[in-house]
Formats: sequence, structure tokens, C-alpha cells
Amino acid sequence: MVITVPSHGPGAAPSPGPLDEHAQRAARAYVAAADHYNLPALSFWDRFGAATVARLPLAPGQRVLDLCCGAGGSTLPAARAVGAAGQVLGVDLAAPLLELARTRAAGEGLANVEFRECDATRTQLPDGSFDAVVCVFGVYFVHDMAAFAAEMWRLVRPGGVLAITTWGPGRFEPANGHFWATVGAVAPLLYKAFNPWDEITTTAALAELLARAGAAQPAAVAVPGQHQLDHPDQFWDIVLGTGYRGTVEALSPEQRNSVRERLLAGLRAAGVTTLRTDVVFGTAERPR
Repeated sequence: MVITVPSHGPGAAPSPGPLDEHAQRAARAYVAAADHYNLPALSFWDRFGAATVARLPLAPGQRVLDLCCGAGGSTLPAARAVGAAGQVLGVDLAAPLLELARTRAAGEGLANVEFRECDATRTQLPDGSFDAVVCVFGVYFVHDMAAFAAEMWRLVRPGGVLAITTWGPGRFEPANGHFWATVGAVAPLLYKAFNPWDEITTTAALAELLARAGAAQPAAVAVPGQHQLDHPDQFWDIVLGTGYRGTVEALSPEQRNSVRERLLAGLRAAGVTTLRTDVVFGTAERPR
């Protein structure tokens, strides 16, 4: 059985309605960020995507849905886990990231994976279509996270599992603090104007979200982590390859140059090469 999702391209099914403001901003930010997404400084995308999949009881022949899949950080490990007899569908709104994902899948010879451009909150897929539904660093990009989580839960078959991964507190500190202080000095109106990943950073918050989605016994685990940079200047690659890009795109060229120069000077002076990358892994299994 081949599962397809309505695309936003030519000949696509009509969209159920406009995206909410959060989703629109996220889509714009990550379309722009695609040009830096696969740089070495951003290896955490693949690391935490693979870590999310490794926590799931996937078996050959199963069907997996990866929502907000980006460049395939969790999609490709899932495709490897379910094997040639399985099927994995990755969904995202950022077409350039999907192209990166397709190229990577083709390079690995993974014929059991499909990537589609679609609103992850409204896939119009049938109830209980998947053995596992995965969303890594994506649930907070919509205003109504509970509704999005409930939509994910709807797609999990009896006996299947839902996995949502979020950032823990202190994402990319201490560089994060330097970034926002610099933005505040150069363009005060943009100071933390778009920072949705801070909305859900604890095990209690993620477990509560899963419970509101309808999961009877959700589990959430916080895992501390660090990300190493070869040089403080590499943090600018992270800025341009993550959600920070939305803020950078709102700056004028002069402001952007000023933010970059001030930020990197501050990071060099402080010798920042270690970033905090705590994550929270949440799962819920649907009873058979």
C-alpha cells in the first residue's frame, strides 16, 4: 500500500486553509536556512534525528511518518530501520530541505522513502495509517501545539508509537544569549520576536502535551547534551541554518553585517566553542 500526501505543487489537492502565522514564519525561515542546513556545524540535526528513531521499537516492514522532516535527519534512519519492505513518508513545508532529503536518500539507495511538501498539521491521511509517527524539533512551530499533537496521535495505529522531540532549556547557550543581546542592540524590535522553541522545554510540558493529544501513558525523558564547534565563528553557520534565520532575514544588510561582526567578536572574546544542546524525548504508545 502506497500512502501519498496532497502536495502544494502543480495539480495538488486544494489546501484546507491558510497556515497560521507561526507556521508561515517557520516555513520562510527554513526555506532560507536550507543553504546552510548540511554544514558540519549543524550535525546536531542528524544526531538528534537518529537518536529519536533509535528509541523506537521499529521493525522491518513497518510504516513511519516523519512530520516536519527537514532534510531527513530522522526520516533516513527510520527508512534504514524498517528496511526495503517498510515505508517512510517525510513531510515538510520547506521545499529546498525536501530536495536535500531526496538527494541524501538517493545517495544511500533508500527506495523505501518518499518526501512530500505539505502542511504537517493537515495531511488528510487516514486514521491509524502508521506504526510510528515522528516529529523532531517541529511541534512548536504552530500556535496550537495540542491540536498538532492530537493530529499526530490520530495517525498512529493501535500498537504504534508517537515520538515528539523538543529542545531542552538553554538551547545553544552561551552563544544564544550573545546572539539575542546583539540583535537587541542593533534591532531592538526584533529581539526574541520569533523564538518558539522556548515554549516547551521540560519533561512535564512535553508529557502534558502528549496527554492533551489523547495519549493515556505518555513518557518524556530529558537528556543533557553539548555540541562542539571547531571555532566560535561556526556559530554563524548555525544562525543561518536554524530558526534564527527568520530573525536574520528581517534585518537590513547593514544590520545583518553589524550583528554578525558584533556577535562573532563577542564569541571569540569569550572563547565559545561548546554549546548546550539538551533535548527532551517524548513518546506515547497507542493500546492495541
